[in-house]
This record gives sequence, structure tokens and C-alpha cells, in this order.
Amino acid sequence: MTTANIIDGKAFSETLVARVGEQAGLLAEKIGRPPALAVVLVGEDPASAVYVRNKIERTTTAGMRSIEHRLADTTSQADLLDLIDTLNDDDSVDGILVQLPLPPQINEEAVINAITPDKDVDGFHVVNAGRLATGQDALVPCTPFGCLLLLRDCLGSLSGLNAVVVGRSNIVGKPMAQLLLKESCTVTIAHSRTKDLQAVCAAADILVAAVGRPEMITGDFVKPGATVIDVGINRVPAPERGAGKFRLTGDVHFESAAAKAGAITPVPGGVGPMTIACLLRNTLVGAARRFDAGPIDI
Repeated sequence: MTTANIIDGKAFSETLVARVGEQAGLLAEKIGRPPALAVVLVGEDPASAVYVRNKIERTTTAGMRSIEHRLADTTSQADLLDLIDTLNDDDSVDGILVQLPLPPQINEEAVINAITPDKDVDGFHVVNAGRLATGQDALVPCTPFGCLLLLRDCLGSLSGLNAVVVGRSNIVGKPMAQLLLKESCTVTIAHSRTKDLQAVCAAADILVAAVGRPEMITGDFVKPGATVIDVGINRVPAPERGAGKFRLTGDVHFESAAAKAGAITPVPGGVGPMTIACLLRNTLVGAARRFDAGPIDI
């Protein structure tokens, strides 16, 4: 039985997109055009195609210009890097996003680090990672920043809280830990080789699950009253819905965790919507910085 407060990421993201849209309109008056996001999709991966379509729709909703580049899955790394160089040099483009994953003939790290850091709205470039780690202004990866916004909204000040991040990826785990450190949390990064993972998690006031394993974090991992942020989104078979059917689930077993947590994000409808909203926010911030148009307080 659910007792936790359900953190509505969809509703929060709608508010955030509206705020970004207002600021984008004001910025457009200063720089003479709307902020612009270029999205590059290589190949025909169905999940990526849906995600890119949603990004484009939300970009337009926020009053920004959306630029789309669709490339064949046979595209060479050299050709993709040439396109990135063109977008880097294009003064009408404020943000560049190359949708991952990429086909096997393309090195993702080389592509990520080819994007100029000031247009790296995914926040994956090594320069932005270094800026974040050293407390400087950076374009922050969208998913962990979205998690942080939800935590602030739910808890207010995070100072002094014990936070555990399960997962150590460059995309979520590591930047999430850096953001929580900046909020003066005491942070532990846990992972598959952590000894007594359950006990480590059960000591957390804030528990962020980003491991990519369906329903790995059960209620036994949750401290009573803790805030649980489920970053995972996994498609698992749902034979009860019919042959070949699937359902979405997070890295957290929702029912058992929600019975103990004080607050929890659902899947879907929790962290997911925040990622695109924060992408738009990063595009706005990037545009403002490029044109020295003053800080964006979102």
C-alpha cells in the first residue's frame, strides 16, 4: 500500500517549460532571434526517434527554434564530426544534441567531445564535467539536474542530508553526486560491487537509483521517510497484457519502496519528463551565456 508522497515530475516539468518559454521570449528580444537547438539523430532506432520527436515538440512549445538533422545508420564518424564542426561554427545555433546511442562504427566519446562545450546542452563534454566537479558554472547533464530540481521542490534545503546514489555512470551517477555535494549533502556513490548495498541504501535520507536494472531497489533498501528518486526506465515483458506486450518500470520496486518512503518518483511520470525540460533550460542558458545576456535564474 502506497503511503509516500508521489513526486509529480510531469506537472513540475510543465511549469519549468513554461518558465523557460517566458525567459526565451525575453532573450529573443535581446539577441534578435529565438534560442535555437540542433538535434542530430543517426539511424532509425525507434526509441530514439520517439525521444527526438518529443524534444522537437517541446522546443517549439517553449518558443525556441528547433533544427533537425537525420542521418542514415551507415553514416561515418568523419561525416558526423563534419556536421558537428558546421554546427559549432554556426552562430545561429545555441545548443547541439547528438542523440545516443550511436551506431557501432561511431565512437560516442569522440562525438561528445567534438561539440564545443558552450553548446553542449547534454552536459557530457569533459570540460563541462570538469567545471561541474570543480564548482564552476557548467552546462549540467539534464537528468541529474532534473532530479535535483525535484529534490529541492520536495525537501527545500538539502544541506546536511545523507544521500546515496546507486550508479556511477558519467551521464547520471557521477554528476548527480557532484550536484548533491554542491547542495552540502553527505554523498555516497554505490554500485554493483558495493559491499552490503542494502545497508548502505537504507541509511540514506535521499536515495537516487540509476543502475538500469528493473526493480532492483526494493523496500528493504529504503529508510523510513526517505526521498526516493527513480531514474531508471526499463521495458519488461507484460504477458498479462497479451503476447509480446511490455510495461515500463523503474530501477525501484515501486510498491514496496513507496510503503516506506516519505516521497518517491513514479515511472513513468517522474524523472523522465524533467530531462527534456532541463534540456530546454540548458539551451536557454547556453544562448544567454554566448551573447552575454545576463544570468538565467531557472
